[in-house]
Amino acid sequence: VQLQASGGGLVQAGGSLRLSCEASGLTFTAAHMGWFRQALGKEREFVAAISWSGGNKYYTDSMKGRVTISRDNAKNTVYLQMNSLNAEDTAVYYCAAQYGSNVVRASAYNYWGQGTLVTVSS
Repeated sequence: VQLQASGGGLVQAGGSLRLSCEASGLTFTAAHMGWFRQALGKEREFVAAISWSGGNKYYTDSMKGRVTISRDNAKNTVYLQMNSLNAEDTAVYYCAAQYGSNVVRASAYNYWGQGTLVTVSS
């Protein structure tokens, strides 16, 4: 299984980024997909998740209204659109996949990507 995250980079405060995560080696159409982030010196935290069908989406309160998760099952890819970014959003962002039910808990995910760094300058 491989989850290849991309799209991170340096952005000014107030800017936007779109992260992508392309999956291979798993049954993507049956997998719930999540995005997590980990800032330097902090624990990994949930950002957003989307059910296998795309019909259910979940967001952390700290980013609700600024972030949108979506997926394209034909491309085995999940996206994270982030807007109005601020310095507190600086972190490594990871995508993850699971076939369970608890989409906000990191320990519930079976597969993880390598992460993509998002740096927001103030």
